[in-house]
Amino acid sequence: MEAQLAALRPELVGFAYRMLGSPYEAEDAAQEALLRAWKHGGDYDPARGSLRTWVYRIATNVCLDMLRSARRRARPVDFEADLTLGTPLPETTWVLPILGDPAETAVRRDSVRLAFVAALQHLPARQRAVLILRDVFCWPADEVAVLLDTTVPSVTSALQRARAALRKADPAPPGPLSDEAKLALVERYADAFHRDDIAALVALLQDDVINSMPPFTWWIRGRAAVAAAFAGSDGSCHGARLVPVTANGGPALWQERPTGPGGSYERFALLVFEFGDELISEITTFLGYRPDVTGRP
Repeated sequence: MEAQLAALRPELVGFAYRMLGSPYEAEDAAQEALLRAWKHGGDYDPARGSLRTWVYRIATNVCLDMLRSARRRARPVDFEADLTLGTPLPETTWVLPILGDPAETAVRRDSVRLAFVAALQHLPARQRAVLILRDVFCWPADEVAVLLDTTVPSVTSALQRARAALRKADPAPPGPLSDEAKLALVERYADAFHRDDIAALVALLQDDVINSMPPFTWWIRGRAAVAAAFAGSDGSCHGARLVPVTANGGPALWQERPTGPGGSYERFALLVFEFGDELISEITTFLGYRPDVTGRP
């Protein structure tokens, strides 16, 4: 059983991330679920369902417990636009990015986009679980009913309500761009940044682009506003470099700044992108996002 449980860990992290909106809490939830499953392996009854269903039931309960005392995580666009940086809000305020591609399959990649994960946080916890299991992981209703200790009609009703609430949350739909086209846009963005070519950089953004910088509530909308913000910057990014990475299943960039004359750099921000039909539709710069070897910022 130990090997079977270990094999479930990556998808449990992906499930918990969608539930909780934090990669650190997702890792904690997956670890706790696997620990409980290992300790209580004798309670598993194959007649009541697969091992995977049993472990997901444990993981779902762990997430529901964590959400009972948690405030909803958000993005800066959930706050009134603030043209001054103001005071940074605590880490628990924000939907945070997750490095790599926790989507398990390419079919699920859109469901780990930052905008979609943020929209999920608007749903009540059990509705969130139902929608993730039914619409993302494509579990049949009867299996979800067993997992949540409820009935198929109850699962169906919860799914309908969750879909309606998700539409109200208005997550930006994924654009039609291919992975190669998205990567090319991000590479061109990094190149323009390194050349201090604001015109070339802004040309990669769609007209209604949104730019934000957690942990501050500051955010702006529109290509002209972004161009003005770049032009009026205080030079604090001079000499910085952008390094390719993958976050939330798509291309992202570490922003690193020089630390001294020795040529060394330190990471101080992570840029995560959303894409429209042809251009970049959103840039979220997570200032201070510097995971260490433990995965904590």
